[in-house]
Amino acid sequence: MMKKIFCAIFLVFVAGSSLWAQGTVRGNVYDKESGEPIIYGTVRLGGTTIGVNTDLDGFFSMTNIPAGDYKLIATYVGYDSVAVDVKVVDNGITYKSLYLDNSGIELETVQVSAEREKARNEVKVSMVTVTPKQIKALPSTGGEPDIAQYLPVLPGIIFTGDQGGQLYIRGGSPIQNKILLDGMTIYNPFHSIGFFSVFETEAIRSVDVLTGGFNAEYGGRISAIVDIKTREGNKKRLSGVASVNPFQSKLLLEGPIKKLKEGKGSTSFLLTGKHSYIDETSKLLYSYAIDTTLFGASADTTLNPDDLGLPFSFTDLYGKLSFVSANGSKLNLFGFNFRDRVDIPGVADLGWDNVGVGADFTLIPATSNMIIGGNITFSNYEIELTEQQDQAPRFSSIRSFSAGLDFTYFGANNSEVNYGFSIDGIDTDFQFRNFLGFDFQQESFTTEIAAFAKYKIKANNLILEPGLRLQYYASLARLRLEPRFGVKYNATDRLRFKAAAGTYSQNLISTVNERDVVNLFVGFLTGPEEAIRKPGSEEETDHRLQTAYHGIFGVEYDVSNNISINVEPYYKGFTQLINVNRNKIEPTDPDYQAETGEAYGIDFSFKYEKPNTYLWITYSLGYVKRDDGEQVYPTVFDRRHNVNTLLTYSFGSSNQWEASGRWNFGTGFPFTQTQGFYELSDFGESIGSNVITENGNLGIIFSETRNGGRLPVYHRFDASLKRIFKFGKYAKLEAVVSVTNLYNRQNIFFVDRVTGDRVDQLPILPSFGLIFSF
Repeated sequence: MMKKIFCAIFLVFVAGSSLWAQGTVRGNVYDKESGEPIIYGTVRLGGTTIGVNTDLDGFFSMTNIPAGDYKLIATYVGYDSVAVDVKVVDNGITYKSLYLDNSGIELETVQVSAEREKARNEVKVSMVTVTPKQIKALPSTGGEPDIAQYLPVLPGIIFTGDQGGQLYIRGGSPIQNKILLDGMTIYNPFHSIGFFSVFETEAIRSVDVLTGGFNAEYGGRISAIVDIKTREGNKKRLSGVASVNPFQSKLLLEGPIKKLKEGKGSTSFLLTGKHSYIDETSKLLYSYAIDTTLFGASADTTLNPDDLGLPFSFTDLYGKLSFVSANGSKLNLFGFNFRDRVDIPGVADLGWDNVGVGADFTLIPATSNMIIGGNITFSNYEIELTEQQDQAPRFSSIRSFSAGLDFTYFGANNSEVNYGFSIDGIDTDFQFRNFLGFDFQQESFTTEIAAFAKYKIKANNLILEPGLRLQYYASLARLRLEPRFGVKYNATDRLRFKAAAGTYSQNLISTVNERDVVNLFVGFLTGPEEAIRKPGSEEETDHRLQTAYHGIFGVEYDVSNNISINVEPYYKGFTQLINVNRNKIEPTDPDYQAETGEAYGIDFSFKYEKPNTYLWITYSLGYVKRDDGEQVYPTVFDRRHNVNTLLTYSFGSSNQWEASGRWNFGTGFPFTQTQGFYELSDFGESIGSNVITENGNLGIIFSETRNGGRLPVYHRFDASLKRIFKFGKYAKLEAVVSVTNLYNRQNIFFVDRVTGDRVDQLPILPSFGLIFSF
């Protein structure tokens, strides 16, 4: 059955490609100095209205061009334009490589034109593209810019805390959001300290954040996608970056093995590594220390905060080898090793290790309008937590491999057909003992097979993107047909309407429960093979997958050449969610619990951008609810109102100074209130225990209304000041002074229910860092 469906999709779209005739002009646009691709540059044919934007690889393709001689013109902000002669013949394909010189002048009109053209020609509902330049503009904790600190600035994204907090995207918990690095799924992308990720900012080319309504090329998750692409190494010369600050140090080296020459190919490498030492420096520089009750320590644990500090450490290594041919085809080989540890003597020892290797390629045939891409990856993630009060350690591992192919045809009027196939193998091992001594263990291997197709059609001012994804879960013997759809209407040159909808599914489950305020043990297991009951019922569910559907509408409006506004109301219906039953009290109790839920709200964003000024303001109104069959309740990450403001300003004779500020305001998270206490006997000597004379433990009586209380509001202001010193053409030193929580707001994290002690998030945290580039 599946074979017939795949073949039908293939024949339909291959047949569709034969409708496109006349000539084709395609190529790549590169930075002449480094060989880096020019992303979202504008390429047009002089004397015509034909033009396109380059993609992440600097690639462009224009089809259905009448035969003749033309001027091919490429422009991009901050670069001199370049024009070359090109001859177009019927049914022929002409390839050109274009190289732009950096002019050092910010051409504001060119930048605005390119961004507006991209917005008019792509649907991109609920999608924000983040660049390294934007990440670096954010006031950074420790003076080290990181995508983990930038993501919460985006509309619809909530971060619950500085110490082991979780990232939630429009009502989706972390396991429901897929994080991709060069096409490989990263299962734990954020370090335990909370504001550092495993990704190196200097190695990132782009980050696409899709907060909902994503099309058929993405699958296996029911809420959101964060797609991170790294760049190739410098193709022209040896270069690098070294930095040091109180939190960590890093080193990046890159350069050519075979130098890029115009009209020729290249081979380059990129190596980067970073290592933290905040566990040592925090004892000397900061008075703040982590609260050990986060890890299950009793209130009377005797640990000197001055000896503890911030007991987090991590090491991240990443390497990439890139081969680029003269016609833009390329092959990348990459690998990584990410490590994290939290060590609190006498309380808990947590560590995880993530190792992966992979390859991806892009093939551009000389005589076809088809572009072929593919990847193959393997990764192994292991985590273990040993606690003093629980001699049985928690352990989880997930080994996965993935292979995929995708094909893209370029048609007239910027239309495209994209389809592909993928296979994923997931091997999980999970071991856990709950507070009553019941062991939970699961070892499983499952295979997921997927096929997708998406057709982008442009008719005058209307852009349509219908899509379809077929997802087959082998361990559950279940095939899912998931339609997706996106549309944009250009009402005027400045006003655009857009919408997206789709159905989604996933098989992967996290050991982190949505009810956790903080949980550093992030383990994984696949969907259960045993039967699951519907919420509040003894009736079995129809399937054992997590499923959802999305509906999104949006408006984009360019107020002026420098000001743009985006408004997006959204709805996500979570038709089935599955959690591990950690409150199992009888051997016959089920290992899993099912819930339903919904997330809805509206996101506003305002952007003002000029060459030396960047202002970004977002406001999110959100509701996130779950239904476990007993009651409908808000989740612990249900933040009603969330505001972010980011301002960056460059000044000085050559813009050598840069000042940045970020303010975040959020209403309080829900929590379940305490009604009272009682004496809890553990019957340590079974029937010999005397419950009358022996002292039991302190038990807590919780309110029957789940998450009926609200914590106080959260707000924080971060600021930074950067000074750039240039030494010759390539070398420069950046000195960064940054302050996290500048006015030292005491933002509550939680309250210890037994002692009544309040645990706050990070206080004022000044830092100084140096970044040297050469």
